[in-house]
Amino acid sequence: MISRTGEVLGGLFFGHAKTGVFNERSERGLSGLAAEAAVAIDNVRLSQAMQREINERKRAQEALVELNATLEKQVTERTEQLRKNEEALRQSQKMEAVGQLTGGVAHDFNNLLQVIIGNLDTIKRNLPEESARLQRAAKHAMNGAQRAATLTQRLLAFSRRQPLDPKPLDVNALVNGLSEMVHRTLSETISVETVLGAGVWRVEVDPAELEAAIINLAVNARDAMPNGGRLTIETSNAHIDEAYVAAHSEVVPGQYVAIAVTDTGVGMEPKTIAQAFEPFFTTKAVGKGTGLGLSQVYGFVKQSGGHVKIYSELGQGTTVKLYLPRIAADGLRAEDSDLLPSPEGAQEETILVLEDDEDVRAYSVDTLRELGYRVIEAHDGPAALRLLEREPRVDLLFTDVVLPGGLTGAQVAAQAKTLRPALKVLFTTGYARNAIIHHGRLDKGVQLIVKPFSFSELAAKVRDVLDAK
Repeated sequence: MISRTGEVLGGLFFGHAKTGVFNERSERGLSGLAAEAAVAIDNVRLSQAMQREINERKRAQEALVELNATLEKQVTERTEQLRKNEEALRQSQKMEAVGQLTGGVAHDFNNLLQVIIGNLDTIKRNLPEESARLQRAAKHAMNGAQRAATLTQRLLAFSRRQPLDPKPLDVNALVNGLSEMVHRTLSETISVETVLGAGVWRVEVDPAELEAAIINLAVNARDAMPNGGRLTIETSNAHIDEAYVAAHSEVVPGQYVAIAVTDTGVGMEPKTIAQAFEPFFTTKAVGKGTGLGLSQVYGFVKQSGGHVKIYSELGQGTTVKLYLPRIAADGLRAEDSDLLPSPEGAQEETILVLEDDEDVRAYSVDTLRELGYRVIEAHDGPAALRLLEREPRVDLLFTDVVLPGGLTGAQVAAQAKTLRPALKVLFTTGYARNAIIHHGRLDKGVQLIVKPFSFSELAAKVRDVLDAK
């Protein structure tokens, strides 16, 4: 059986037990029958093909009708999604630009604060006890300077330029240990509840900064509940998927530990939520807040590779969720803390102070000499390296990170270690973006004291570095 196009469709087979039954006439009849069968099959196939085409056209027409019916809605939804993505990108770029500005301002401000706090510290320690009025004046001045230092640290936190010292951390243990402090921070009219999730993963963050972030959120919650209420701190495991990331371009998908701080306060409207993380934005009365609490939380979480989200409704309360990335190596343990060493130095121990700011250098040199160390000083990297070549003994290089003259503190330290492999190094900075801090973390083995530092802080840190094995 052959189709009109010459395609073999099949065959008709006839047989008989006896021979000679079929003749030429039988063969012609069978050939005709095969031709008729082929025509019939061709017609059926053509009919089926036409019916399929009709059905496909019908389905296409139905789909087109449905598309036309929903096209306007789809265009509206897509346009709205693009608008939200554009707004999120613009907000992210604005926050980054403000962060760069505040980070630069904080660097210069920390140098000024170092001079103020350092010399106030010296004055307080040398004032006679009978000078009560001067003692009070110095104390008030120091309190003001320390508040300014706290504000600067919050600016650095927001700009993601603060030096973090992350450690593997059990979030449940930290929140459980922090609950008593939260109780003391809030008024008696606010009940506090902690809900610790089972099997919560470990994270790698700076414990002190995470504690500060939770306390900041608790204080904000307290202010949102002037007539009392309930504060809940909850931990859990969480997974951020691709669908969520599509609407939040700055987030990385993966496994996270979530810390949710929820209050039953006045809540926030959408416009307030959109500005809540901006530095100096506050809804509180004048003198009741700096507008840097949530900014500090935002910067710390972002610098730690996480995500922060506010959920709120007017009159219903607020939830702030911190998402911190899970660490793969759950078996890691944080190093045990050592007791603070004695801050006193020995006369033969020599410290090279490298600092370009004359006032800061003078305070550092005077403080270290008062502690009993032999001190030499340099104003830039080349001068420090020349001193290292000449001096018979130098135990510690105490250097600023940001220096003039083409060499950073890290580069000077590297060359100094080549000259003296046993040399200990202690860095100081008010703002260090990439020299010794990468991805928000101190490089391994780096010792750092952040400006502005006090007499006792410098004494303890220097002794700690010198005594380290």
